[in-house]
Amino acid sequence: MSRTARLAVAAICAAAVALVIGMVAGGAATPRIIPGLPDEGTLTRWMLPLSKLAMDGAGLLTVGLLLMSAAFLPSDKGLLGKPAQDYVKAASWSACVWAVAAASTLVFSLSETLGMPVGDVLGGNELTSYASQVPQGIALTLVVLFAVAVALFARGAITVGSAAGLLVFALATLLPPALTGHSSSSPNHGLATTSVAFHVLFLALWVGGLGMLCVHSFRDGTRLDVAASRFSRMALWCFVGVGVSGVASVLARLASVEALFTTPYGLLLVAKMAAFVALGVIGWWHRRRTVPALTAGQPGSFLRLALGEILLMAATTGVAVALARTAPPEIKGPIDRAYELLGYIVPPPISLGNLVTLWWFDLFFAAVAAALAGLYAAGVVRLARRGDSWPHGRTASWFLGVVILVLATQSGIAKYAPVLFSVHMAEHMVLAMLVPILLVLGAPVTLALRALKPAVRRGDRGPREWITVILHSRYVKFVAHPAIATAIFIVSTYALYFTPLFASAMQEHLGHIAMTVHFLVSGCLFFWVIIGVDPGPHRLPHVGRLLLLFITMPFHAFFGIALMSMGTVLAADWYNQLGRTWGASSVSDQQTGGAIAWGFGEIPTLIVVIALAIQWWRADDRVARRADRRADERAAKTGGTGDAELDAYNDYLAKLNKRDTAQ
Repeated sequence: MSRTARLAVAAICAAAVALVIGMVAGGAATPRIIPGLPDEGTLTRWMLPLSKLAMDGAGLLTVGLLLMSAAFLPSDKGLLGKPAQDYVKAASWSACVWAVAAASTLVFSLSETLGMPVGDVLGGNELTSYASQVPQGIALTLVVLFAVAVALFARGAITVGSAAGLLVFALATLLPPALTGHSSSSPNHGLATTSVAFHVLFLALWVGGLGMLCVHSFRDGTRLDVAASRFSRMALWCFVGVGVSGVASVLARLASVEALFTTPYGLLLVAKMAAFVALGVIGWWHRRRTVPALTAGQPGSFLRLALGEILLMAATTGVAVALARTAPPEIKGPIDRAYELLGYIVPPPISLGNLVTLWWFDLFFAAVAAALAGLYAAGVVRLARRGDSWPHGRTASWFLGVVILVLATQSGIAKYAPVLFSVHMAEHMVLAMLVPILLVLGAPVTLALRALKPAVRRGDRGPREWITVILHSRYVKFVAHPAIATAIFIVSTYALYFTPLFASAMQEHLGHIAMTVHFLVSGCLFFWVIIGVDPGPHRLPHVGRLLLLFITMPFHAFFGIALMSMGTVLAADWYNQLGRTWGASSVSDQQTGGAIAWGFGEIPTLIVVIALAIQWWRADDRVARRADRRADERAAKTGGTGDAELDAYNDYLAKLNKRDTAQ
């Protein structure tokens, strides 16, 4: 048996033993069976978690294989090397196992849901109904379909871009089952859903990356030092992400600290946290000692520590599956429909004081704001340390945009936005038309291209090269075309609010996140075309930009007028379920929201016109100074003034004077 096979067997055994211990400790292995009530049987009771463990393991392996080929191993001008191509092909096979394990989990999940032995659920139509109508069944069906897609497309992937695309797709495939588990039933389901999504993504990159690093070291170890160094940098961020999301998940599911030590669910959480701390210590040791030793050509200590770390990670994965099979302690909240939908009771009547004081933590946008501020600050600091300057105006614009983003998504505005359409529309206008202007004027892409170092190996792709590739990609050239960017900015607003999409987005936390992200991204795309400082595939003349702005803004005014004229309520079922008893009626509040949409456009229009005028003046000034420099160069060479037209005119006058003198 090869060393890779022995590692796989050891990891499987560690995960299985941890799963068994966790199920016994959590009570899932020996549930109380009441005579007369449906019972799925012992086979389903054990095969369901084992199938889920196999599904999670295959998913982690697929992510690790694609991560190794797309990010860790050096490439050659966008093409995968021979080892990387082998890993992509192996990912095709692991994705097939992933799909089979997900299908098995689907069948055993139905058996548990119906309380029937697995043999009794395969002959009827229950499986089809479960897979297409129940959220848990739909999630597993998506995993089957997406995993099969990864398996098919991985067969022909030979470029780094295709491997990276498959990696993103594989990471997205991990999310549906996690988002329909305990997180969806938590009272604070918004925080629970976001935290579990972050937890799964960071953990997959961490575990899958380390596992494939060990496998690669057992095979040929080509450029193992480069792969280990890149993994080490990524692992630090994964550790922080797993820790923060884990804490948020605990806050969303446990009502008190005592529940950590007095409930089976809490005790399993404690075990998982202990393993997390141990992994952090091992990771710190890697960065301090073993990675430098590996770079110096001494792989022994790195491999020993990495093997122990991967076994501990496998055991942690088993504990996580057992944790998913253990019911969290019940959190008693008010019996209120609004509390079930929002995660909090309907706030008191709106006022300026309540908007300022009633903050609501949104983990997703808090993480986005922290990333935007932290990365930008890191870029500015790196330039300063290098002795390069960066305009203070761009820095101020960027951080002002981040501050407004935080206010719009974390303050009382975010708490009232799901309750009042008028506040929602104000948030929409700020995120789509004010924050993007400030972020675009911050020139983040230019800062990144200046701050990031080129890849050490010529032809390889580091972060700087990836940014360049994305900027020159066909997709960016398409969406950044002025006509397309303008259409997305205008049409998507009408398509969202005047179709059932708005009601669907308000019902689900993920839908609300997607809607808000779309506001922000579409706004950034449009204003990048108008006043973007960063390089883009299409550059309009300043007159064209001004004309495009004046053509676009009236559409937002028409949208506001349409809202003000409506006599029916958008997403009426959503607002009726909240049971708001104060303030204006839903129709009147919607008309107020239309007035906000109609009048708000003047503010960003004024800011853009001022910014565009300054950019226009600076562009003309640069052209004039460039012309002056060329004129000076010509003057130095020819002895004239440097101005071709003036020199020609002077020559003409000299000829006339010479003719007059001759006469």
